[in-house]
Amino acid sequence: MSSGVSSSTDKIIVDKSRSHRNKAVSKAVRATRERLQSSGKGVQVFERDMLGLHIKTMLQGALILPLFVALVAGAGLYLSGDARLLPWALLTLAAHSINLLLARRAARSEWGAEKSKTWHRRLLTGQLLLGFCWAVFAFGDCRACGGEGFYFYKGGVLLVAISISAMGNVLLRRALLMSFLPVIAVLCLNAVLSRTMLDIGLTGMCVTALALFHYISDRLYRSSVTLMSYQSEKDDLIAELEVAKSVSDEARRRAEEANLAKSRFLASMSHELRTPLNAILGFSEVMAHEVLGPMPNATYKDYAGDIHRSGQHLLNLINEILDLSRIEAGRYELSEEALSLLDVAEDCIGMVQLRARAKNITIHQQFEPKLPQVWADEKSIRQVLLNLLSNAVKFTSQGGEVVVKVGWTAGGGQYVAIKDNGPGIAEEEIPVVLSAFGQGAIAIKSAEQGTGLGLPIVQAILAKHDGQFILKSKLREGTEAIAILPATRVLQSLPAVEDTPAVEPRRRSFA
Repeated sequence: MSSGVSSSTDKIIVDKSRSHRNKAVSKAVRATRERLQSSGKGVQVFERDMLGLHIKTMLQGALILPLFVALVAGAGLYLSGDARLLPWALLTLAAHSINLLLARRAARSEWGAEKSKTWHRRLLTGQLLLGFCWAVFAFGDCRACGGEGFYFYKGGVLLVAISISAMGNVLLRRALLMSFLPVIAVLCLNAVLSRTMLDIGLTGMCVTALALFHYISDRLYRSSVTLMSYQSEKDDLIAELEVAKSVSDEARRRAEEANLAKSRFLASMSHELRTPLNAILGFSEVMAHEVLGPMPNATYKDYAGDIHRSGQHLLNLINEILDLSRIEAGRYELSEEALSLLDVAEDCIGMVQLRARAKNITIHQQFEPKLPQVWADEKSIRQVLLNLLSNAVKFTSQGGEVVVKVGWTAGGGQYVAIKDNGPGIAEEEIPVVLSAFGQGAIAIKSAEQGTGLGLPIVQAILAKHDGQFILKSKLREGTEAIAILPATRVLQSLPAVEDTPAVEPRRRSFA
């Protein structure tokens, strides 16, 4: 039972239950596209993101303003001794606390594009409340201070406050204006009522500083929005690439599984077909040779010979399919040994010689003498040469010639070149005949057709030997097939190392 279950599960190769892999990536792509294309209001979506970043920045820098207020109140008490700065400090800290509470509440809640407008107004209201606190500070005076010292103190505090607010509220539009327009209104009122140069100068200085910092903040905000749009586009492209990669990986996985299923099917079918074919070949050979006695009808004897030849041809085709299946499945193993390429080529020529004589084809040999042995699989190399020689004899017309060359390559390797003067192959058909089950126009018209696996098997075997296969052909001029083994496969004979006699140490005699 267990073996049956394992074999049945082994045949289930294509798994279609992995579609969940692309869900996370597709979800990210949809979210990015919605953020960019929702209602055609991509800028508002970015403003929502900017508002979220402002809230984070505000919570992270929550201690800056309290420290500055404490420093201002302490310096004011030291300079003027006026205790009215303490209530102002407490009021400002209370307004700052309200802003922090709003920010924390906004950070904890989830809000979309429409809700972001509400939170934007709430945060601006909090900044306006803080602006009234600074307006109270700008309205105060110090009669006990005398002179111009208090104006310098007030002007310095307001300028620093404007700069701190500008840096902290870059990501919140109009926050700087909401914070200090009440201050500017109070300063203008003081300047109109007092008509002193100090009040007028302080007002002009604060107005100029507010306009400058507002301009800088607006430019920084626009730059941030632009950078965020670029970041979003980059995220969109990355997500698209992830989807494409995921789809490509899934397609490649399915192709590999389908290819493996095909190889296993071919291997299984080839094995199942060879068993009855062996019986057909055996019985047909017995009948053709009349082993069990003479056949009364000569026609039956001819039929038995036809059955044997057809079965042998079919067995060769099945063996080719089985070899290709083993190669594609990565189960084609080499049994390497030292062999002579010259001897293998001579043996293969002898095997096809009878068929060549039947077509009056002359096979010429051009062998370079004294070639050293190579390290290769003899059965595979013999299969390569037999495939190439069989193709040359098959497609060469009556009375043609086949030239077989064996020699050195320029890189120190060895090669076997088989050239015929047959009809040749069109240049555009060479990639076709080198592919599995591919056949050229001449092969299709030929009376003796094959599977189109000979040359792909030759390529695969040479690749297993780290070699190379080259096919050259021209129409009406012939074809040349070259099988190359690299220099690393050549076994160079080295001279024996002569043994040198060991030198005995001199013995010292002691008197």
